[in-house]
Amino acid sequence: MTDGRRSALRQPGGPFTGRRGGPRGRSAAAVALRLLRPGGVLIITIAAVSYIAAVDPNEQGHYPTCPFLALTGFQCPGCGSMRTIHALAHGHVQDALALNVLTVAVIPALIFFWARWALARAKDRPTRTKVAHPAFIWAFFGVILLFWLVRNLPFGSFLAA
Repeated sequence: MTDGRRSALRQPGGPFTGRRGGPRGRSAAAVALRLLRPGGVLIITIAAVSYIAAVDPNEQGHYPTCPFLALTGFQCPGCGSMRTIHALAHGHVQDALALNVLTVAVIPALIFFWARWALARAKDRPTRTKVAHPAFIWAFFGVILLFWLVRNLPFGSFLAA
């Protein structure tokens, strides 16, 4: 290898890094290309929320019944989530909290993680492969299981959808 080739491999704009030399691909076209996936997720989310807002899940026959509820008679942690999204889309926050408080609590976290991902892609920074510390993920899993259990017990009926 020549010295010119070795120095090109070590530099951030070298031929094997996938980046071109110069301003690190900050043109509008490069940013738009990097934002295709976050933008696609945003468009799909807006479409799904718009559909749920337009087609009332409280009316029979529009959506299938939760399979876990149909098989066991118990509510899963997600039961009432579509009705919660419908209520939030119409500005009825109290109704949404009464249907599924966990869904309402998780929405800001989902928005945060999506915004962090979109910002990292816009700035051409690597996206994190770990969402959070494993202890946080296990704690969140424990909260979901506890919510699932308590909403199906007699004293936790206030959490039922």
